[in-house]
Amino acid sequence: MLTPPAWLLRGLRPQPAPIPWAAVVRASIAMAAPIAVGLATGQVVYGALVSMGALSGVIGDTADAYRMRIFNIAVPQLFGAIGVMAGTQVYGQGWVAVGVLTLVALVSGMMSTIGAVASVSGLLLLLNSVVGAGLPMPGPWWKAPLLLTLGGALVLVLALLGWPWRGRVPEREAVAATYRSAAELYAAAGTDAYPERRRDVTRALDTAYDLILARRTREHGRSGPLVRLLAQLNVVIPLVEAAAAAHLYGKASRRPEIASAVRELASAVSEGRTGHIDLELPEPQGPADRAVETALRHAAGVVHDGDPDPYNIDDRLGRPAALRVRARRAARNVLLSEASWRYGLRLALCIGLAQALVSLVPVPRSYWVALTVTFVLKPDFGSVFSRAVMRALGTAAGLVVAAVVLSAVPRGWWDVPVMVVLAALIPAFSAKGYAFQTAAITPVILLLSDQLNHMGYGLVLPRLLDSLIGCAIALVAGYLLWPESWHTRIGDRLADAVADTARYVDCAFGQSEDQMQRVRLRRRLYRDLSVVRSEFQRALTEPPPTGRRAAAWWPLVVAVERIVDATTAARVRVSHGAQAPQPYETDEIAAQLRELADGLRSSETLVEVVTHLGGDEEGVLAPLRQEVTAARAIASPQP
Repeated sequence: MLTPPAWLLRGLRPQPAPIPWAAVVRASIAMAAPIAVGLATGQVVYGALVSMGALSGVIGDTADAYRMRIFNIAVPQLFGAIGVMAGTQVYGQGWVAVGVLTLVALVSGMMSTIGAVASVSGLLLLLNSVVGAGLPMPGPWWKAPLLLTLGGALVLVLALLGWPWRGRVPEREAVAATYRSAAELYAAAGTDAYPERRRDVTRALDTAYDLILARRTREHGRSGPLVRLLAQLNVVIPLVEAAAAAHLYGKASRRPEIASAVRELASAVSEGRTGHIDLELPEPQGPADRAVETALRHAAGVVHDGDPDPYNIDDRLGRPAALRVRARRAARNVLLSEASWRYGLRLALCIGLAQALVSLVPVPRSYWVALTVTFVLKPDFGSVFSRAVMRALGTAAGLVVAAVVLSAVPRGWWDVPVMVVLAALIPAFSAKGYAFQTAAITPVILLLSDQLNHMGYGLVLPRLLDSLIGCAIALVAGYLLWPESWHTRIGDRLADAVADTARYVDCAFGQSEDQMQRVRLRRRLYRDLSVVRSEFQRALTEPPPTGRRAAAWWPLVVAVERIVDATTAARVRVSHGAQAPQPYETDEIAAQLRELADGLRSSETLVEVVTHLGGDEEGVLAPLRQEVTAARAIASPQP
């Protein structure tokens, strides 16, 4: 019996994610209402274009905080309007269209390496350029960009309806979520579930800090509610650090009263309650327990302080630079970055080939070829190879739905309820995986395209063939021709994390007493390890040899995370009464980690290393030495 390969099954497995019901409702209204208005006014094409713009807004509607929604939706819409404007100017112009879209692809690819908002902006810039160059648009030149922008504006308005009543709720809920995840971390202390709960805490802290610090870059005054949220967020970090000690050494700190107390703090943050609260905590039985009690009582004091000192609040990750400075820095990095140029050139080559096939070869091809290339090569969706496969499978599933709709549902007012259902599936399926998102978007785009070119059921099979051609172009010109695609760089990324871990060991037990530096290094290290874990998970969806190598190295990722936890636990114990280690002990551990990092950079295979770490077997660093020894043992060839 034939079974699909493991890397393919990983990509097809739906991710466990809740359905974003508010986004589902917004998508249904924003994409169905323009079609209804177009039918009512006799301007069906206009309604389809507004709905197409709403689709772009739905794709970018990924933030919770209202101010971030403005940024995430409005900025990509601006680039989408520029894209469709450029595309309509070269519609049906052969080599001119090829040249313009290739240049747009270069710019789009380089933009996509800046960050999440720039990535979506680059996607819509290229996506709308391809659509404008491939579909007839109503004149004059400004009409199509305006209609598409109206669709995005409709999504933005719907997303901001609750702002007057829930202005700070997303930020407050993000901070409360960090306390809830910390409570689950303490509940899992001493069990096998602890590593996964600790990763949940990292994700919650990253999300909350991104929201709070992004807002502080725009509010230069010391806003009372914002300062309070930041103070409440900062004191989660000592709680998380103490949890590492509780996991390895805790006694009283593993009792359920600790997790219950943290959950009570989460409720207070979520409800905005102030006032003193008495914590009934078990009696500490060692340095680890004392660290937990100290961190918890300090957090309780800050959470219930209705008016924290605005001049005694530090941003534990460092306050971001002004927007102007970050924009200038991002532009410089893009123009001087080899990775940026490499990705831009790769995308430009593939779009150039796809558009040449569409514009110059006398075979009935459509904009769908270049559209497929655009989605497959988007940099933050996963590996190129698996995206191409997922795109083909997702498109096939979406075309089955489109075939039923286009053949069985009469055009006209029936398009409105159909769009209500299909649009709702986009946010619901997008969180499940790329293949599911593709399957949801495909019938929507085909239904809107039919409003513009009136091909009906005849769209289905040609679009499937176009998708397969686009996937083939992306695989050959965007994957096989670029050695770094199939000679993975996951070893380099892991080596950087190991080297940072060595610096963390030095900082935790070195001569410096800069606590803020240690906290920031630890937070950055956990964030980087989260990125490394994501990179490895993407690599696992690649076929051999990349996927096989990632699977072999995966235990080392887990080992590095354990090393960081052991370092934090040791530092916490020392801060609460345990005997500090000798300098030679930490120097030897840091040297072993640097040697491991150098070995990972110099080899694509794991090499055998025999490690002998000396020191007090009863000392505070004994568990850390065990974790380092285990990591070096993992970095050895398997028989």
